[in-house]
Amino acid sequence: MNSFSRTFAAVAAFGAIGLGIAQAQEYPTRTITMIVPFAAGGPTDVVARIVTGHMAQTLGQSIIIENVVGAGGTTATTRAAHAANDGYTLITGHMGTHAAAVPLYPKLAYHPEKDFEPVAMLAGTPILFLARKDFPAKDLKEFIGYVKANTDKMNMAHAGVGSVSYSACELLSSVLDIKPLGVPFNGTGPAMNALVGGQVDYMCDQIVNAVPQINGGTIKAYAAGSADHG
Repeated sequence: MNSFSRTFAAVAAFGAIGLGIAQAQEYPTRTITMIVPFAAGGPTDVVARIVTGHMAQTLGQSIIIENVVGAGGTTATTRAAHAANDGYTLITGHMGTHAAAVPLYPKLAYHPEKDFEPVAMLAGTPILFLARKDFPAKDLKEFIGYVKANTDKMNMAHAGVGSVSYSACELLSSVLDIKPLGVPFNGTGPAMNALVGGQVDYMCDQIVNAVPQINGGTIKAYAAGSADHG
C-alpha cells in the first residue's frame, strides 16, 4: 500500500513569484500570515505551528496562523491563491490541496502550478489505519474481514473530499471493494475527536495526529502505510 503511504506537507506561497531583488533583501518587514487549510489540532496544523515557530525566530518577524476550514482544504487554498502577490501570505499545502483536489473539484478556483510558488518541503508522514477503541477486530486481517462483511454499517471519518485522510481511505475502500458511509469533518482534529468518542468507526490519518491517542489507548491502530513499512 505504498501508493498512499506518505503525504508531504509543503509550504506554497502566492506572491513569492515576482519579488524584486531589493524587496527580497528587505523581506520580511511585517507580519506574515500562514494559512492552514484545516482545523486546529490536526497534523497539518501541528506541522505548520512547529515550522512557523522556527521561521519567526529566523526571520525576525511574527507569523500568524489562520485556520481556514472547508471543502477538503480548497476553501483555504482558494483564499491563499487570491492573496496579494507580495510574499506575506503562505499556505501549508499538501497532496490533498494541491493534487487530489484537482480531479475531485472540476470547478476548482485555483491552479496549483500557476497560482503558487513552492517554498519548502516540510514533512513526510506515514498514514495509519485507525478505529474506535472498541472496534471488534484485533488485527489488520480481522479488520479487513469485518469491514468487508459489514460495509453497509461502517462509517468512515475524513477531513473533507480531497483531503489526505479522504484519499487514503478511498484507496483502501477501492482495494477492499467496500463502500462505507463517509462522514466529513473540518479537519482530522475534529475527526479524531469523533473517533475517540466512538461516534465513527474508523479513519485514515497521519501519524502526527494519532500517536498520543494510540499511546493513551483511546483508539486502535491496525497498520501504517509508508515506503518503509508497507
